[in-house]
Amino acid sequence: MAFDESLKIWKNGEFIPWNEGHVHLASHVLHYGSSMFEGARCYKTRKGSAIFRLEDHTRRLFNSAKIYRMEIPFTQGEINEACKEILRVNKLEAAYLRPLVYRGYGPLGVDPRGCPVEVAILTWEWGAYLGKEALEKGVDVCFSSWHRHAPNTMPTLAKAGGNYLNSQLIKLEAILDGYTEGIALTSDGYVSEGSGENIFVIIQNKIYTPPLSSAILPGITRDSVFTLARDLGYTIVEQVLPREMLYIADEIFFTGTAAEISPIRSIDHIQIGAGSRGPVTTVIQKKLFSILGAEEEDKYGWLYYI
Repeated sequence: MAFDESLKIWKNGEFIPWNEGHVHLASHVLHYGSSMFEGARCYKTRKGSAIFRLEDHTRRLFNSAKIYRMEIPFTQGEINEACKEILRVNKLEAAYLRPLVYRGYGPLGVDPRGCPVEVAILTWEWGAYLGKEALEKGVDVCFSSWHRHAPNTMPTLAKAGGNYLNSQLIKLEAILDGYTEGIALTSDGYVSEGSGENIFVIIQNKIYTPPLSSAILPGITRDSVFTLARDLGYTIVEQVLPREMLYIADEIFFTGTAAEISPIRSIDHIQIGAGSRGPVTTVIQKKLFSILGAEEEDKYGWLYYI
């Protein structure tokens, strides 16, 4: 993926050229991973461009910062408007949004209080995260040798930059071993999530997913699937999942802002169901994309037109 360097960046209330988006080498974030971020998508719909669940993404950004005692120098409303404005300024009809909050240049040391909290928003065009064919044909994944954080070590409810060192290890291991993605287990050996995706498991038309206590990020697409699946008549069960339960599943899919709804066709070379996108996954996926494209009524109020 190559960036379009003609784009603008929103930083601390101002628009700056892409190539001026710098931080000082003594910035706290570079030494201690002290950043919070979000990922949101803007879709080109029949009614115009719209950001999917913008307010929920911004709320999660502020919650992440609160957990790490970072006071964001803007209101949630100001960040929402800045997300819309950066898309207008860059004349992007469909794009990925990356709001970023980080501790900047100041005294170096584990104590971050002397460092200013900086805010930036980047945006760029980004296609299917797991590959063009992933949404229909599915992906091959593995269980990772790396586990998610144990309770009371790292707060997994925060979408923090430092947390993603764990995700990088999971992703790198999977790719180097010939897979598209990896699935992490909890410190107790139960299913957690992918390196950057939540996971749903379908057995006999019942949908299972790990609870928040399984060291997962509270995904916004995950929450959307809860709503859609229940309205479609499916039962969703949040419970701890043993690894082997996934091997015998009828269908499995990842969810995430980047991954959207991506089926899993095999785990550890064990075929899942028919080895392609299953019927339940198809129904939920098509329902979500129908709303995202404004092809049907957005009765949930998920689309924020720019």
